[in-house]
Amino acid sequence: MILPDGYSDIPGGKIAAVVTHLDMTARPPHRDDPPGAWTLRKIDAPALDWYRDLHRRVGEDWLWFSRLRMLNAELAAIIHDARIEIYALALDGRDEGLLELDFREPGECELVYFGVTASMIGTGAARFLMNRALERAWSGDVRRVWLHTCTFDHPSAVAFYQRSGFIPFRRQIEVADDPRLDGTAPRTAAPHVPIIE
Repeated sequence: MILPDGYSDIPGGKIAAVVTHLDMTARPPHRDDPPGAWTLRKIDAPALDWYRDLHRRVGEDWLWFSRLRMLNAELAAIIHDARIEIYALALDGRDEGLLELDFREPGECELVYFGVTASMIGTGAARFLMNRALERAWSGDVRRVWLHTCTFDHPSAVAFYQRSGFIPFRRQIEVADDPRLDGTAPRTAAPHVPIIE
């Protein structure tokens, strides 16, 4: 369904975001890592509590909520799938970034989750993480790497992805129940998105 030009009401208790899909169909040029002491480690069959904690610490300010609403069995079926790769960016022994790659679609890799905690923003950690993400994404028989972001995300997200070699190809409107109203996220999360009950 295409929304008409102009304004469309969003019911109370809902949130709405503009989602931008971006992709690349060839390996981008190499980008040097910024200086930093980050490390990246692959987490095989991550513990659900560990995953949810890191997912929340990275994504709460941007209203990442879909995985937090999943039942344990549903979440485990995804993140324990051999075609899903989970990585943690660490600094001084503490996990401060999340990278999730989905290779379930033949010939494609989706960057499902990508982000760093608030203390890492602006330090170069995201560039380091993206460099590793693209190395891993393009390491196999892949013809396309893609992701999506939305207007709840960091205001520089689209520009960062474009600098990394991604090209926007689709835009959608996503409407969902506000996760701050059902306890999935605290009411203080994402203050840039007002709560309308």
